[in-house]
Amino acid sequence: MVTDGKLLSISGNVEDVVFYNDENGYIVLVLEVDGEPVEAVGTMGDVREGERLTVYGEYVEHSKYGKQFRVDIFERQLPTDLKMLQKYLSSGILRGVGNVLAKKIVEAFGEKTAYILENDPVQLASIKGVTPDKAMLIGNDYQNISGIRKALTYFSKYGIEYKYISSAWKKYGTSLIRAVEGNPYLLCGLGIGLPFEDADRIADDLDFPKNSEERVSAGIIHELISAVNDGHVCVKETVLSDKVMTWLMVSAKLYDSSMEYLKSAGEIEVYGEYVYLSEYFEAEKFIAEKLCEMIRRNDGSDADYEEEINGLSWESGFEYDEAQKSAIKGCMNNHVFIITGGPGTGKTTALNAVIGLCRKRGLKIKLAAPTGRAAQRIAEVTETSAQTIHRLLEADLSTGESIFRRNEENPISCDVLIIDEMSMVDTLLFASLLRAVKSSSRLVLVGDSDQLPSVSAGNILRELVSCNKMPKAELTKIFRQAAQSLIITNAHEIIKGNMPDLDDRKNDFFFMESESEDNSMRLVTELCALRLPKRYGYDPKADIQVLCLSRMGTVGTAKLNSELQKALNPPAANKREMKYMNALFREGDKIMQTKNDYNVEWRRGNEKSHGVYNGDMGIVLEADKTRLLIDFEGRRAVYEGEMLKNIEHAYAVTVHKSQGSEYPAVIIPLPNGMEKLSYRNILYTAVTRAKSILIVIGTRRKIAAMIANDRRDERHSCLKMMIEDNFE
Repeated sequence: MVTDGKLLSISGNVEDVVFYNDENGYIVLVLEVDGEPVEAVGTMGDVREGERLTVYGEYVEHSKYGKQFRVDIFERQLPTDLKMLQKYLSSGILRGVGNVLAKKIVEAFGEKTAYILENDPVQLASIKGVTPDKAMLIGNDYQNISGIRKALTYFSKYGIEYKYISSAWKKYGTSLIRAVEGNPYLLCGLGIGLPFEDADRIADDLDFPKNSEERVSAGIIHELISAVNDGHVCVKETVLSDKVMTWLMVSAKLYDSSMEYLKSAGEIEVYGEYVYLSEYFEAEKFIAEKLCEMIRRNDGSDADYEEEINGLSWESGFEYDEAQKSAIKGCMNNHVFIITGGPGTGKTTALNAVIGLCRKRGLKIKLAAPTGRAAQRIAEVTETSAQTIHRLLEADLSTGESIFRRNEENPISCDVLIIDEMSMVDTLLFASLLRAVKSSSRLVLVGDSDQLPSVSAGNILRELVSCNKMPKAELTKIFRQAAQSLIITNAHEIIKGNMPDLDDRKNDFFFMESESEDNSMRLVTELCALRLPKRYGYDPKADIQVLCLSRMGTVGTAKLNSELQKALNPPAANKREMKYMNALFREGDKIMQTKNDYNVEWRRGNEKSHGVYNGDMGIVLEADKTRLLIDFEGRRAVYEGEMLKNIEHAYAVTVHKSQGSEYPAVIIPLPNGMEKLSYRNILYTAVTRAKSILIVIGTRRKIAAMIANDRRDERHSCLKMMIEDNFE
């Protein structure tokens, strides 16, 4: 054993592979080091028995698995010992090579085996039973594996995560190392996404010039990707140029030439004074063109529908106001129509009327929403089956990416498509949806444009509502029954910039004054565990949801989830646990998926499918040392390895994560600081998540400050401009 700086170094043959996750390359294996077994763990890819490794890292003491060697950097070598080489070749790494053929290959070529496999595999055909075609197949497999092995070893010295190496290998194959040495910044591009700082480290090691066009181009792409991650679809060119030139300390001439290169390579597009990543430009351009095409299909008729609407009113016993009638007629007379409005303004009532009129005409209706919870909610209030947009588009999840089977060649089969909770729909998803919508269909978009925008880039609903070319109806009147709810009336006061009524203790909106965040945390725990269950019979996990402005702080989700887990799901002899990184998951815990994961396999009775999405909530049914069984409202899925990075406790969640959901009881603890997150729309969105009971904990001055801060979550987009330009 030797040391290399602060890292220890050990070498040995791989005796056994205990665990391997082929999605992220994480592996647990046993090395034979000087005759002694050492358990080594780390991200090393598909290492096989018989390989020889030199690994650099440190010994750690795992709470459950004991002493392990955590690998930071590694080198892979084929075994020189012929017995170990035979074991390696027979491990299943090469298609069609088992114990018998591996033995024949080693006996035939001896110490030249590795050379023959990589450089002259046709010689394998000299072995009885191996055809020339099979020889080339074995050779191709070996060359591919050898290349991956070299790439993993090459990048390990830079500490590059396996996911980036894997993505780069898929894109460049055996030419990867040569390509990176020619331009390390190509790793920053879409499809790989290596952080710019990591590419800069590789470039420094390769003595790549700081003032190269490749580096500046990568810096431009980095800034555009950062903007997308912040929700913007595009960036103002003057802002982009100032930022890149200042950050990278380069001239305007070099910046301009890099921009021209990126445009000629098709990586960016410029529209007016804004710069786009090409994928987002094409998406917004397509959305504008498709919507304009559908709007132009209107034949100019303006059927009255008054008599039929009155008939529906008589059947339902509900009197539609003029704004609702206008919305209903608009949906029936246009190929695209938007219904927007706040809570209690009758959006669902108008939508039910549209569904009723369409059914009377025998039209085929489909209803969808961005999340499973939102789809379930709209299905209940309309008594119409609904599904997620991903399911509607028949997402093909086999590749681990969001590829939809429904598209222009295979459109959605319906006459009327209704999408609810449109404020949550991002640019790329909406473009995919429109590609699958027949221009002859009718598209009804429903949502509240005052809600927070989508988690991913775009602000679709707000852009469409603000565009004077889009047929739409905005409902503003609060109906009598809804007006009896202080949750609804206060929500409308908040969005108008007025202080809500905080003193009515007999309704459904309650304010609890708390100057101290520690006291607020205590109140949240007490309300969830004792007061609300005792007073209203609420199930603390199923019925009560705590909503926070942030993950951080005393009243952030991280701290509150820890406290609420102790109160609502304490340790017990009959509850098993699993620790993953800094999280402790226990049977009975309430959890949330934090990122779309298209590979998760789930079962519901005899049904079997894939995909769990950002915002889906579940309960941990079973836990053991390495995995969890989670129930997502009937869909049961096993989580292990890196999959666990995409779940977190959900006793408390951020307001952004609650979009599209509605809960019987909501508690909102407000922090004393966090001014950047304390604005009107986030408070409005949080308040409108409550169905029956809402409790706000904090100070009056904090509520007043949030309402005064009308810093809407502005996002750069040219969609409105594109639609208007398309008509002109």
